[in-house]
Amino acid sequence: MDRPPLLETKDLAAGYRKKVIADGICFTVRAGEILTLIGPNGAGKSTILKTVAAQLESISGEVALCGKPLDSLHEKDIAKQLSILFTARITAERLTCFDAAAAGRYPYTGMLGLLSEKDRAIVTEALEMTGAAELAEQEFREISDGQRQSVMLARAIAQEPRVLLLDEPTSYLDISRKLELLTLLRRLAKERGIAVVMSLHELDLAQKFSDQVLCISSGRAQRIGTPEEIFRGDYISELYGIRSGRYDPLYGTAEPAPPAGDPQVFVIGGGGTAIPVCRRLFRAGIPFAAGVIHENDLDYPVLAALSTKLITAPPFEPIPEDAFAAARNCMTQCRSVICTVQTFGTLNRQNEALRTLAEAAGTLRTEI
Repeated sequence: MDRPPLLETKDLAAGYRKKVIADGICFTVRAGEILTLIGPNGAGKSTILKTVAAQLESISGEVALCGKPLDSLHEKDIAKQLSILFTARITAERLTCFDAAAAGRYPYTGMLGLLSEKDRAIVTEALEMTGAAELAEQEFREISDGQRQSVMLARAIAQEPRVLLLDEPTSYLDISRKLELLTLLRRLAKERGIAVVMSLHELDLAQKFSDQVLCISSGRAQRIGTPEEIFRGDYISELYGIRSGRYDPLYGTAEPAPPAGDPQVFVIGGGGTAIPVCRRLFRAGIPFAAGVIHENDLDYPVLAALSTKLITAPPFEPIPEDAFAAARNCMTQCRSVICTVQTFGTLNRQNEALRTLAEAAGTLRTEI
């Protein structure tokens, strides 16, 4: 059975005072799915989320929440189906963290806003889910930004939404808390059938946790697809306009451009052993060459980004003679050689020969 669509936009244009910030926004998020918006600063991601959350009036196009036009729903009905966690700082005078999280229950309380035992149990569970239970009796204004983020997420969860909108929810969080938060969102989507829509700056996390990725640039929706469709080739570099360096879609990392100049050091690596040495060479501003590296080797993405010259071999094949000759010629023009490999097998036997040549020439070094 197909999962029902919980949030849909069609040809949505979002902006302020009739000025379009982002246009052509079309997506459908079903129960249990996570859609992540990515793109450079100022592209319009936050504006889109605020429009979908009914905090901004759409300029044109349509937004449907649980199958109904957003503009046809009463504010309280929206609040029972959609909750938000945005990055704006919230000031709360003399409120405990429990009180701040309990605000998520107000769409369900009576006119006096009194919490029932059921409401209090839901708030307590939400605080436990976000790791903020121990903060319950502390004043909200006295905790850290990261702790506030956890409490506000608890508030959003306590609202028991069908759709959860989050604008840069990992802001202020350390790496451990980022992983905990996104793992929790993944669990909520799966176990409760919540549709999650969020924006992220951490592309590696967007790649790992999203079902769909919507790419926003220059005020337009450029592309939407699975992480496997989006994070491939040079598209991310194009999306962000990366000119100094490159983005590696395999590892989900951004790498700087190599130091300028002719290579002074030749690196013989393999199996990921050359990466620390190459990063030290980069930090020292020393241009280097490397080889012979198989194109499926762990070292390959980093060496391809940081080396001035890279000699490669096809995957799963012995190093061919022409690659060996190119590496030997390049190596002889460098003042020193660093070999990070301790053992050699059938496929990289020619690299052992390169090491022997460097040792005979007196250029082999053990460190930079």
